[in-house]
Amino acid sequence: MTFTQRAYPIFEQSIKDYHVYDNVDQPINNPYAEGTIEYYLYIKNWIDTVQWHFEDIIRDPQIDPVAALTLKRRIDKSNQDRTDLVEMIDSYFLTTYKDVEIKADATINTESPAWAVDRLSILALKIYHMQEQVDRKDASEEHIATCQKKLSVLLEQQKDLSSAIDQLIADIEEGNKYMKVYKQMKMYNDPSTNPILYGKK
Repeated sequence: MTFTQRAYPIFEQSIKDYHVYDNVDQPINNPYAEGTIEYYLYIKNWIDTVQWHFEDIIRDPQIDPVAALTLKRRIDKSNQDRTDLVEMIDSYFLTTYKDVEIKADATINTESPAWAVDRLSILALKIYHMQEQVDRKDASEEHIATCQKKLSVLLEQQKDLSSAIDQLIADIEEGNKYMKVYKQMKMYNDPSTNPILYGKK
């Protein structure tokens, strides 16, 4: 079984579990053993799923400005949590392949495995919600047909991205590629680098 064959069903399970109650404030109930890669993949997608719905809510034109600001803070926190989880998953890959002998002609990829997995997690959400649109009973035939075309593209993208991720991991395992992890240095979150924050007296 490839990595994405393990990961994608976990993403689907997380999305399904979230939509039992469909509430951004519901607590996570992770079914996997703490410390396993499955555990972190489930958390990763749960964060993505909650944030997906945050983004829906904040686009409500009638949202109270104070509530919108509070929600913006929650989105910022969610983004940081997402980044932290990606870096944790990359640490898993670094540990797993730390003893691989890197070939002299090995190359580096444009992104680390975990950032590609991040894209796959979000793609699972796009597929779920586009399927919802296809299944709507209150939508026009034109809307459903348009969404069906988009869903077909997303499913093809899921197949291609999964294949690319598995190939990247195989190349790392064989020493044909190597990986580096560049920590996300988000300056706007740091009171010492955001001039709005460090300028406050």
